[in-house]
Amino acid sequence: MKIEWLGVEKLEKKLRQKSATDFQAVAEKNIRDIYRRSQQPGGTPVGDYKGGGQLRKSARYRGDEMGYTAHYAAHVEYGHRTRNGGFVPGQFYLKKNVDEQRPIYKQDLINKLKE
Repeated sequence: MKIEWLGVEKLEKKLRQKSATDFQAVAEKNIRDIYRRSQQPGGTPVGDYKGGGQLRKSARYRGDEMGYTAHYAAHVEYGHRTRNGGFVPGQFYLKKNVDEQRPIYKQDLINKLKE
């Protein structure tokens, strides 16, 4: 799974022109925020699979990248078919987290450009 910030391309470009170091700091701060939110109740689903909490425990971040290492993370995010032909809808936990972070990221870019 990959996180993409849509709608802030012009701000990102301006900040990169000003300072790649500043841009990297903003990007890393926002990924840390997403990771922290993933570790809080409601941030990542905690099911009964393998004792529960494995998906949350599989969350990792480094630099400006964040993701889940559990092999079933995408199935929980987007939904999946069951053996009997049914469908379990996705919980979109990562999308919700990114959507919540999006305005914060935009404001952080604006604030850094004003410095």
